[in-house]
Amino acid sequence: MWIHGKITKKSEKEGARIERMKKGIQTKPKKSMSELVILIRGAGEIASGVAHRLHRSHFKVCLTEIPHPMAVRRTVAFSEAVYEGKKEVEGVRVQLVSRLEEIESVWQKGNIPILVDPDGKKTRTFLKPDVVVDAIIAKQNLGTQVHDAPLVIGLGPGFMAGKDVHIVIETNRGHHLGKMILNGTAEPDTGIPGEIGGYTMERVLRTMKKGIFHPQKSIGDRVDRGSVVAVVDDFPVIAKISGVLRGLLREGVEVKKGMKVGDVDPRSKKESCFTISDKARAIGGGVLEAVLYKFNQ
Repeated sequence: MWIHGKITKKSEKEGARIERMKKGIQTKPKKSMSELVILIRGAGEIASGVAHRLHRSHFKVCLTEIPHPMAVRRTVAFSEAVYEGKKEVEGVRVQLVSRLEEIESVWQKGNIPILVDPDGKKTRTFLKPDVVVDAIIAKQNLGTQVHDAPLVIGLGPGFMAGKDVHIVIETNRGHHLGKMILNGTAEPDTGIPGEIGGYTMERVLRTMKKGIFHPQKSIGDRVDRGSVVAVVDDFPVIAKISGVLRGLLREGVEVKKGMKVGDVDPRSKKESCFTISDKARAIGGGVLEAVLYKFNQ
C-alpha cells in the first residue's frame, strides 16, 4: 500500500507474513495470559502470598521446595504440603506431586502443584516456564539466572535487575515495599525485622542452642512476656514480649544456635496468624505487576 509514495509499516509486515507463508514457515501464535506458566522457587510465607495472588489471577503456578522446609509462619505457607501432602491457604489449595507428569492434572483440578526439587532445575526443564520467580528470600542468589525463562524475577536483596534477573521486587517494609525494580538492586538486608506494633527484634523468637525443637505452645496461642514458648532439648525459648504466636517451627526439627524459630505478634489479633500478611500481599502485587509489564503489551 502506497501513501504519498511510501510503503506503510503495516503493509511491510503483511508482506513479510505472506512471504513466510509461501516458504511454509508458521508464525508461532502468541500465548494468552491464562496460558502463561509461572514457576516459583520456594513455598514459604512470602512465596505463598505471591503464589496465592498469581493463582487468583488465573495463571498456571507451580512451586518447588527443599525436602525439609523450615517455614516459621506454617499456617500460611504452602511448603507444609511437603510434610502433609496438601495445604490450603485462604481458599487456595496446593497438592504435593512426586512426578512431573502429574502437574497438569493438578492444574486441571484448579489447584497448585508443588514438587520437591531443591534447585528447581528438573521442573524448569520439564515445564519451560514463561516466568521464574526466586522467592526463597535467602538474601542472596542461590543459582537463579537471567536466561532461566523469558521473565526472571528475584525477590529482595541478592539480585541485580538487568544482570542475573530481569526484575527485582522490593521486600523491605516501608515506602517501597512491593516496588518493581528494572535496574539495580533491592534495599540491603539490615538484619533487623520490620517493625510491628512498635517492636522489631523483640518479636522474633530465637534459640540459643543447637538441638531438637519442641514447641510448648501452638500458633494462635496468647503468650505473655517471659513465657516458655518452646524448648530445644532442655533449653527454653522465652517470649520477650506479650502477644499471639504468629509463627512457630514444627515439632522435632533440628535447629541451629541463633536460628529464628518463632514470631510473636504484639497486636494480638488471632486471625492474623491464619491469613496472608500485608507484606506478602504487597510483594505478590509487585510480582503480578512485573508479569503484566512483560506480557500484557
